[in-house]
Amino acid sequence: MAAIKLYIPDDTTAVAMGADDVCQAISNVAKQKDIEIEVVRNGSRGLFYLEPLVEVATSQGRVAYGPVTVDDIESLFAADFIHAGKHPLAHGLTEEIPFLKNQQRLTFARVGITEPLSLSDYQQHDGFKGLQKALTHCSQELVDIVKESGLRGRGGAAFPAGIKWQTVLDARGSEKYIVCNADEGDSGTFSDRMIMEADPYVLIEGMVIAGLAVGAEQGYIYLRSEYPKAAEKLTAAITLAEQAGFLGNNIGGSNNSFTLELRIGAGAYICGEETALLESLEGKRGMVRAKPPLPAIEGLFGQPTIVNNVITLATIPIILAKGGQYYQDFGMGRSRGTLPMQLAGNIKQGGLVELAFGCTLEQLVFEFGQGTYSAKPAKAIQVGGPLGAYLPKQQWQTPLDYESFTAISAVLGHGGVVVFDETADMAAQARFAMEFCKVESCGKCTPCRIGSTRGIEVIDKITNGQDSDANLQLLADLCDTMVVGSLCAMGGMTPFPVQSIMQYFGEELLPKDSLAKEVL
Repeated sequence: MAAIKLYIPDDTTAVAMGADDVCQAISNVAKQKDIEIEVVRNGSRGLFYLEPLVEVATSQGRVAYGPVTVDDIESLFAADFIHAGKHPLAHGLTEEIPFLKNQQRLTFARVGITEPLSLSDYQQHDGFKGLQKALTHCSQELVDIVKESGLRGRGGAAFPAGIKWQTVLDARGSEKYIVCNADEGDSGTFSDRMIMEADPYVLIEGMVIAGLAVGAEQGYIYLRSEYPKAAEKLTAAITLAEQAGFLGNNIGGSNNSFTLELRIGAGAYICGEETALLESLEGKRGMVRAKPPLPAIEGLFGQPTIVNNVITLATIPIILAKGGQYYQDFGMGRSRGTLPMQLAGNIKQGGLVELAFGCTLEQLVFEFGQGTYSAKPAKAIQVGGPLGAYLPKQQWQTPLDYESFTAISAVLGHGGVVVFDETADMAAQARFAMEFCKVESCGKCTPCRIGSTRGIEVIDKITNGQDSDANLQLLADLCDTMVVGSLCAMGGMTPFPVQSIMQYFGEELLPKDSLAKEVL
């Protein structure tokens, strides 16, 4: 009789919620009851509100139970969950759970389904098909396919990936490099981590294809130090991919070579900015470089360099496997394909939602997320990380696409969505934006270095009722100066959350008895 197969994630979030203990408890009880089971430690499906999620393989598909605690194990066995028995924690077939069923998973097609380090599992689920096709094309053809797809950088700037690749292909250099920005530091974001922990080969495959496209034979993954499990998975995956001939010399039996190294950052948020990242990779202090020259022309070690984030590179394999037009058919306007949105903060059903561009923020938060965890009315939603604007209710109907968000002075960024209910202190959030910049600034330019410090002081004066009229105007002027005068997006975007709070929640900046409202 074949062993019963169970899937229990070893994703960082699942483990933090007790997945390891649940796994051990299930194994212990199964042994006591003389039940033969096979436990696969997969990646999370992204239904974080159900973690730890335990899935049982059946002839109809996987059946989900969650969130499971150690105290639930005895009752699960009593309900014969290993044969899909009924239980209060049962959710039926995993694929039929509305949170998952209503998504359009392209980049995340394998996440939570395959065993992360199994090459055979990866290949059985269309892995390396993109690379196989890439090996039949010349460099310019590969770049043209990426252009056709309409893929834009998923790291925040949303620059067309194909244009960046074309620049690197056309640039002259003794060597060219592919750099993956895996320094995912925005609040409420975890899509990069999920890919690296649950489907590391898709990132490797995407980087190899990028190397073929521009003539680069060396790649680097710059990973934030706070992701030890991702580092463990990537290190093992790189070794296994080399042994199988998908990295190193003669890739896939061709004459092409590509070597990949993992480098760990040291906890600096500013190193998420591409030029500061390159400085850090070169062994220098992570400080922003002036542009021009662009990294695509003079990047790592002064050579032409592609710098893309994890999701951008992890999306390349499906584009090559199914064609640029296939990917282009998803989305709207100039925002093509899908974006993994990450629901966090005061949210009932937190997790990852991959959808084609075009759904509204309200649909995302209230249909997928089911509103606030506290059950109190939502007041503001911050999109795009700690430098993103706080959006009031009247903006929640805005379509999730780059141009629509730009039109309301907001950013999609890396897709992080953080929800705040009516109890949130928006004055404290405005102060936090400036404080975050003060702590994380590289210090190279005055508007960012000094502006953030002055911003904290001015906000404190406003909230304390010190000459509020004059200081509100001073804060507005300071924000304008930081936006136009900062060297990079760190200082240039720090005012966005502050300005949105001044515009839509301005009364919360003032003492309750203040009459200084005309400036707002």
